[in-house]
Amino acid sequence: MNATRTDVLIVDDNAQDAELVVDALRRRLPGMTTLVVRDGAEAIAIFEDRPASAAPRVILLDLKMPKVDGFEVLRRVKGDAKTRSIPVVVLTSSALKSDVQLAYSLGANSYVVKPMEFEEFTETVGRVAEYWLRIDRGPQGEGA
Repeated sequence: MNATRTDVLIVDDNAQDAELVVDALRRRLPGMTTLVVRDGAEAIAIFEDRPASAAPRVILLDLKMPKVDGFEVLRRVKGDAKTRSIPVVVLTSSALKSDVQLAYSLGANSYVVKPMEFEEFTETVGRVAEYWLRIDRGPQGEGA
């Protein structure tokens, strides 16, 4: 597995949704690196195969996926000292109050419900990722 640091890890089993997310991010933050995986098992493998220094800066995570769902990915990311500081933005079609509450109780940093109108989606995803990337880079600024 490549050990270079990815800005945003996108975990979504819907290829069309993942493509929209990548497009939205590239429109808002050109030059940002993204990595798309199709299920929770692939996401977990990313953390097992990379050193902590190569962990993604932000995770955009769907909840309803085959093999391993987003809740389990969130549980593992936030339960591991090496990865718990990575911001996780839940990006899912579930607006169920129980899912929102569980995601936040497991450590989600943001929760965005899809679908939404494309321009709104592009703006929302870009804004959320930009916010968490800035937080990750800290006060030293953009070049860090």
